[in-house]
Amino acid sequence: MNAEMTFDKQSSRQAGYEKIIPQIEMLIAGENNLIAGLSNITSALKYSFDNFSWVGFYLYDESADELVLGPFQGKVACTRIKTGKGVCGTSAEKRDTVIVEDVNKFTGHIFCDSDSKSEIVVPIIKQGKLKGVLDIDSDKYSNFDLTDKKYLEALINKILILF
Repeated sequence: MNAEMTFDKQSSRQAGYEKIIPQIEMLIAGENNLIAGLSNITSALKYSFDNFSWVGFYLYDESADELVLGPFQGKVACTRIKTGKGVCGTSAEKRDTVIVEDVNKFTGHIFCDSDSKSEIVVPIIKQGKLKGVLDIDSDKYSNFDLTDKKYLEALINKILILF
């Protein structure tokens, strides 16, 4: 599919999500390959918001009870994260979104990128089963809030068709 995304980084975070989520839905419509779909989603999110320094998916490997690096945009990342470890593993274990205002204050934070200051991780759950997490880092402290949580959880619900 040939697609051109439009981004308006000057608008509010809410307006940004309201504009980009429908575009992501159109981008993945009819796509049945998980990696292709997630790759485009990471790019769309990374380049839509100025303070997103890293955007990526970790996919759950049930046999090893760990998250394995999937499509991402940003610096080189940790490849495997045990469930319950770090922000991603905590979100996966709790099956709940985790917002960290200052990663230096999160006990057990895994430092893949020393420039990361804050983080949000949203679990991906389909039919009661953990499929992975969406992880977004920022090089700014306190970059994520309930607006991000609301819209990123809504986005996850819309992209479950890929899983």
